[in-house]
Amino acid sequence: MTGPLRVVISDDDDLIRDALRDVLDGQPDIEVVGVGRDADEAITLAEQHRPAVAVLDVRMPGGGGVRAAREIAQRCPDTAILAFSAYSDRASIASMETAGAVEYLAKGVPNREIVEAVRRLAGR
Repeated sequence: MTGPLRVVISDDDDLIRDALRDVLDGQPDIEVVGVGRDADEAITLAEQHRPAVAVLDVRMPGGGGVRAAREIAQRCPDTAILAFSAYSDRASIASMETAGAVEYLAKGVPNREIVEAVRRLAGR
């Protein structure tokens, strides 16, 4: 692949969105091409930008990460989905995996792990 790895982020928490954008955009090989607040925006941004990776909050308005993951997986099959959540219970993880998430990270992990997961999902 040439060019930066394109990423879409969707989370209903302003601080989390801004922090994720800063962490990922701070990498020379990653470009955040869209940031949303809910499932609808996540789906629209994924369709518009066709990112390598979509980072989705599990619990957000519009049906949450489960709905967004399901729709993105169907509409943008080349986009890998990374679930990013404050919730790490088995039910949340299983629902996201069933919806199409390839990996699940709990909020609070070191920034390095987020960057590594995005690169891994994009095949870099």
